[in-house]
Amino acid sequence: MNAERRGSAFSRIALGVYVLLTAYASLYPLEGWREHAASPFEYLSAAWPRYVSRFDMGVNVLGYLPLGWLCVAALYPRLRGATAWLVAALLGTGLSVLLEAVQTYLPTRDASNVDVACNAAGAMLGALAGWRGVPWTLEHGPLKRLRHQIFLPGAQIDFGLVLVALWLFVQLNPAMLLFGAGSLRDLVVAQEGRARAPEFFVLVETLTSAANMVAVGLLLSSLTVSAGPVRAMYLALLAVGLTIKAGAFALLMRADSVLGWLTPGAQLGLVCGLAAGLAAVELPRTARLALAAVLLMAATVLVNLAPPNPYFSATLKVWQQGHFLNFNGLTRIVSSAWPYAALAYLIHLAARRPRDPAG
Repeated sequence: MNAERRGSAFSRIALGVYVLLTAYASLYPLEGWREHAASPFEYLSAAWPRYVSRFDMGVNVLGYLPLGWLCVAALYPRLRGATAWLVAALLGTGLSVLLEAVQTYLPTRDASNVDVACNAAGAMLGALAGWRGVPWTLEHGPLKRLRHQIFLPGAQIDFGLVLVALWLFVQLNPAMLLFGAGSLRDLVVAQEGRARAPEFFVLVETLTSAANMVAVGLLLSSLTVSAGPVRAMYLALLAVGLTIKAGAFALLMRADSVLGWLTPGAQLGLVCGLAAGLAAVELPRTARLALAAVLLMAATVLVNLAPPNPYFSATLKVWQQGHFLNFNGLTRIVSSAWPYAALAYLIHLAARRPRDPAG
């Protein structure tokens, strides 16, 4: 009964992560901060802009839809119905007003009352959908059954599920080799290395993609009960990740570059990672956690120390970021941070022993 009153830890963690990601996307690239004498909230009383992009308005509405839903889910069951809707609407509107005010200190961003209106509308619509859908989702829906029947209990497991969801989000970054997260090249000055044969880059991508595939599979398996369908879930996770990767290329690249990420190294890495991952998920839990940490560290070191792949860079020349500049900046920062957050989480799991209801 106490657990039911506390509600969904997953929803609260997901809401916090989503707010942070929204703030980063709204303020990207966080450069060139300036001072000005006017009030940062002066934009609220500005005249309606002469030209308004329907695309930008739609993106602003859609970007705050999940925020409204997650806020209602995070408040449930303590706050329900109209009260939860009102709190979610106020949170979304307040967050947008604050972020737009901060944008006035960035020369590359323009604060807009239209953006606030669209963001508020998105939060309200998301909260309205949550008003109707959250009780069923958290109490009777298939996600609740999946959470309690397959995964271990506890908020720390919910945090791991959020990490897995972020791993899927990372696949939206087209500038990343297949599953090759953790690059910090943007933070350091890359040095030119000697020319390398194509076979060298095939080997690097094979090792990187395979190691990350196995590591995320082991991470997922460490969240499940001992009797859970680990292999099926691993295959499903990879299928969703590859679908997202292909979809990102289809959306952001030319039609003939949809499979530009499926290089020879990626193909070989998929085969090796799939075989190794299906075998490794049967290891004892402690061994899985240790192996996942080692593979993450090795793959991340390889991503940062290996020279840039000129052959993959040629594919990205057709990439026109356009309206997706801020979104791509968001996927880049999440991609860079994900392995380090996952490594810290694996260490935390190794130090604790969650109770297995099936054991």
